[in-house]
Amino acid sequence: MPGGRLTQQERQQIALGLADGLAYAEIARRLDRPTSTITREVMRNGGPTGYRADLAHRATERRTQRRRPAAAPRGPGASPQPHGRDPEAVREYEERFTDVLMQAGTPRMMARVQAALYMTDTGSLTASELVERLQVSPASVSKAVAFLEDQGLIRRERDERRRDRYIVDDDIWYQAMIASVRSLVQVIEISRQGAGVLGPGTPAAVRMENIARFLDFVGESITRAAEQGRDVLHTRSAAGSAEEAPGTP
Repeated sequence: MPGGRLTQQERQQIALGLADGLAYAEIARRLDRPTSTITREVMRNGGPTGYRADLAHRATERRTQRRRPAAAPRGPGASPQPHGRDPEAVREYEERFTDVLMQAGTPRMMARVQAALYMTDTGSLTASELVERLQVSPASVSKAVAFLEDQGLIRRERDERRRDRYIVDDDIWYQAMIASVRSLVQVIEISRQGAGVLGPGTPAAVRMENIARFLDFVGESITRAAEQGRDVLHTRSAAGSAEEAPGTP
């Protein structure tokens, strides 16, 4: 598998593959590159509909030139890591984690903030810490955290220095699942309204009622599974804490 930066010819092949409607994995296979490399390249340079090979190549050259004068590499892998972690391994893992979140539909900047928060031992960072860690503008961080808050994926609280601190809780995915179920309620309601407007028993009305019934069933199933999963997780966490606690005489 070839390593190093993508060449201009490879970028042209990526552009052609996108134009043909190929999936990232298929483009990666044809170029003998990791899928994450193709995903990151496309999302960093305009996305699947705005990607241009020549613009992407020039943008990469500019980024490379900006990095050259730096005395030391920047980013999460540049600074010493706690618990004896390998900084380079941490950096590479954070990039892969970000790519997976992007493939699941999270915009790039939001995915970077999400990954950074997940990978801290405290599960929290301030806006200034996110700016420094990700080497982006405060405006980019502000937009990202607003999006993640709205999705229920992070929460905000003030610390002792009255700074906004962004936090991911251990049950953050439970909260996100419940939020997603709530978002289905409006679709279910409007579908049922449509069934009445379109006339009971008509093909269109039956279709709308089937949508409502399906989403209702899925929502209930997700809620039930999320609650069961949270109960199991909390039970195991509590049992682990009890085993670690020193015994009383």
